[in-house]
Amino acid sequence: MHEHFEEELEKLNTNLLKMASLVDEQVERVFTALDTKNIEMCKGVKAKDVEIDAYDNLILAQCENILALFQPVASDLRYVMSIIMINNQLERCGDIAVNISQRIKKAFDHIDLIKESGIIEMIKKAKEMVKHSIDSFLNKDIDLAYNVIMQDNEVDKMNKQIFKVLVERMKQNPELIEPASHLIVLTRHIERLADHATNIAENLVFYIEAKIVAHKKKLSNRGIEDEP
Repeated sequence: MHEHFEEELEKLNTNLLKMASLVDEQVERVFTALDTKNIEMCKGVKAKDVEIDAYDNLILAQCENILALFQPVASDLRYVMSIIMINNQLERCGDIAVNISQRIKKAFDHIDLIKESGIIEMIKKAKEMVKHSIDSFLNKDIDLAYNVIMQDNEVDKMNKQIFKVLVERMKQNPELIEPASHLIVLTRHIERLADHATNIAENLVFYIEAKIVAHKKKLSNRGIEDEP
């Protein structure tokens, strides 16, 4: 029974790795489109999302099967629970990559505004967070996971600063209202991408250390204890 359980976990790991690779490719393509001014890189992002959705369904079915057949406990149970949550985060990253590619196409004629506002630096940071969060889980690297979690505040600060820049540019030049509006939505998608990367890292902490660190800062700021 234990050998069969390990085989099912290995299949699960393999599919999660394939899904993560697709997501990483999507995010890399939209970043390269911005960084190299090559709109052609956005092509194929939506098609990859269909593959990611298929892995989402497959991994969820595998997790349900493992829970039903083997009824894992302790760290094994946390691991399967983490896979379920990470699977969801990866699927959302795929959706966001599609959304980013669509916004890029609508504002691509204003690449100077994109560069001036700092959006390229923001998406680069979010891209690295996604990659590192995936690597942290696959390699069970708890230090890398905590590093990703700490970087989320940096992306939030970038988002606020870019918003200020874009609003000021719209005030100065009404012709920039439409493209700048698309860019504001774009930065929101990038921020959410970083949020999902953070969630993946938090799920590794849950698996390795049996600690729930999600929302910890918000809860503590409100004087709410997150321990049972």
